[in-house]
Amino acid sequence: MAASDLAIRVHDLGVRFRRNRRGRRSIKDLFADSSRRSKPGEFWALRNVGFDVRPGESIGVVGRNGQGKSTLLKLVAGVLIPDEGGVDIRGGVAPLIEITGGFVGDLTVRENVRLTAGLHGMTRAEVARRYDGIIDFAELDDFQDTPYKHLSNGMKVRLAFSVVSQLEEPILLVDEVLAVGDKAFREKCYRRIDELLAEGRTLFFVSHNERDLRRFCTRGLYLDKGALKLDGPIDEVLERYNADYATG
Repeated sequence: MAASDLAIRVHDLGVRFRRNRRGRRSIKDLFADSSRRSKPGEFWALRNVGFDVRPGESIGVVGRNGQGKSTLLKLVAGVLIPDEGGVDIRGGVAPLIEITGGFVGDLTVRENVRLTAGLHGMTRAEVARRYDGIIDFAELDDFQDTPYKHLSNGMKVRLAFSVVSQLEEPILLVDEVLAVGDKAFREKCYRRIDELLAEGRTLFFVSHNERDLRRFCTRGLYLDKGALKLDGPIDEVLERYNADYATG
């Protein structure tokens, strides 16, 4: 399939970390052979990862903690820059991958909605038109003038999801942040995801909850030790993952 017909193309992707954080690359590193050995204290969080995603596909990313799932989403979102390969995106992304991303603690909920929605590309007119719906969905009508830093984690999740789910970007990235919300709100979020999928959005979904993965996703990517171990139907990917986990 031609690249122009894809929502996402990931090719030869690799990203390296140093001592639990991204290592700084020097000018020498930029021009050095990318196949050089890692320096002491460095490791590849992802390497030689490649796959294509068609518009409207729903992808579940599977793997144990620390295997590169959230790192992959951040690379797709453009939050991280790869050390090798690349990610080609057709259209924009609506990322729900970090509940604190883009929000300012000392600003009120009202101010944060305007700021964060604007940073995601909404015009002032769009923010004004959608504002009441965002607040209503987040169930924060009584907290509009409360500083963001005084919200509970659950409130922050509600606000983040409410803002991001109003974006009209074709690709939605969802990490496990929804696990913080209460059951009733999670179900409301999941109904909203169903609506977005029905509109033809492309979904990247990271979760350890198999029921959620089977509900939303038709295809799975199984990451293990920074490599793409299996790319296939979600049921097959989960079966393989569970078999590997059972055998340790």
